[in-house]
Amino acid sequence: MSQERIEQAAFYSRRTMLQASCLSAIGSGMHLTENIEAVSHKPTAKSCILLFMLGGPSQQDTFDLKPNASTEIRGEFNPISTAVPGTQVCEHLPKLASMADEYTLVRSVYHSGSNFHAAGVHYNLTGWPHAPRAGQPFLSRRDTPSIGSVLTQLEGRRDRQKRHVLPTSIHLPMYITQDGAGTEWAGQHAGYLGQQYDPFFMDYKGVMPGSLPSDFMPSAENAGNRLHDRAMLLSALNKQSGVARNESKRFRQAQKEGLSVLSDSPDWQAFCLDDESDSMRSMYGDTHFGRSCLVARRLVEKGVRFITVTWPITKEYTHFDTHADNYPTMRKNLPLVDQSVSALIVDLKTRGMLDDTLIVYTSEFGRTPVINPNGGRDHWPNVYTTMLAGGGARSGMVYGSSDKHAAEPKDNAVHVRDFVATIYHALGYDHNTRVMDYAGRPHFVVHGKPVRSLLS
Repeated sequence: MSQERIEQAAFYSRRTMLQASCLSAIGSGMHLTENIEAVSHKPTAKSCILLFMLGGPSQQDTFDLKPNASTEIRGEFNPISTAVPGTQVCEHLPKLASMADEYTLVRSVYHSGSNFHAAGVHYNLTGWPHAPRAGQPFLSRRDTPSIGSVLTQLEGRRDRQKRHVLPTSIHLPMYITQDGAGTEWAGQHAGYLGQQYDPFFMDYKGVMPGSLPSDFMPSAENAGNRLHDRAMLLSALNKQSGVARNESKRFRQAQKEGLSVLSDSPDWQAFCLDDESDSMRSMYGDTHFGRSCLVARRLVEKGVRFITVTWPITKEYTHFDTHADNYPTMRKNLPLVDQSVSALIVDLKTRGMLDDTLIVYTSEFGRTPVINPNGGRDHWPNVYTTMLAGGGARSGMVYGSSDKHAAEPKDNAVHVRDFVATIYHALGYDHNTRVMDYAGRPHFVVHGKPVRSLLS
């Protein structure tokens, strides 16, 4: 039996046990909500920004170069020294090299999922294998919830305390997919928790981030007092209906959030970059990814707990799924990664926010050690490199290593479930925390345990 099947069997047998205990609780008259158990501690991170590098960048060509390997493995890029003695990264990442003392590289992450992109997306965003099914696993309510969705259930909508109107979890500037609407990959939403706990997806559909889409603006005939009057009428009708079902409550919550956008709530202006200086926008880069990282910083300032920034596919830049032409693609993409990620770290530190904000850099998987005949590298979940910065993560070090070909972990292997558990730990929750699915059954949020050496 493969390791993945063993993990899936363990997952579902554990879930069956929990379901049985939940049914017993129902029979004894306990409330279902008593099965939600947030086993928490003081978080080191108030917010988390997860940078998802769509496609799977090659570890050998970014943060884990092998200059002494043979040509078909080493590739075309040269390593450069960093601010941390003995640590090298790719020559196309000079800004990140100069500030390597601000983050930690984990060069030994791996998972036992399939080579499908969506399997890797699900594993990295949830810490679990996706529910078994054939082919590329797209979004499904059978799957485990994303980290942001878990936080949404555990902590509630942010406007419950009347301090924030923005959702707990926000995802931008596009869904994680390479093939458009209807093919969104698994692991991005609330899965079996139910739709009400989904992240807020700000899908710009190719439009440059930095403003609210036209759908978020009131039409001319509904602007000003008329919008207010219609909102008051809607509120009165809702009260008269006397309906208290959960579906009705969720619908009214959606109405409330929609009206907060249309009424020009100041918090929603976090998506608008008009009041950012030209120098600030230039520091991040006038690109979809750079602007999304800047919006993420502004969302952290507004108290948003979890923000996912996907590397976008645009007319100018493509994903990192480099089965062919690896080096032309990487030469084009890596300078943008270098500019935007380094700007995010510097900006948060300058504002005194880095210590409270965890930055996570990850992807579906790495790439094969050997360059294929098309000048590319193929999918490789056996080992890849991730990054942590701020939010209680240690800095200025490399944790774990890969073998001489960057093909397998060599020292301190980190399964992705433990990497995700480390994120949860920084956010204040451990692996014994449970959430409730839409049928009232409890589930543990993650199967792994945090890597303590990554945390300060």
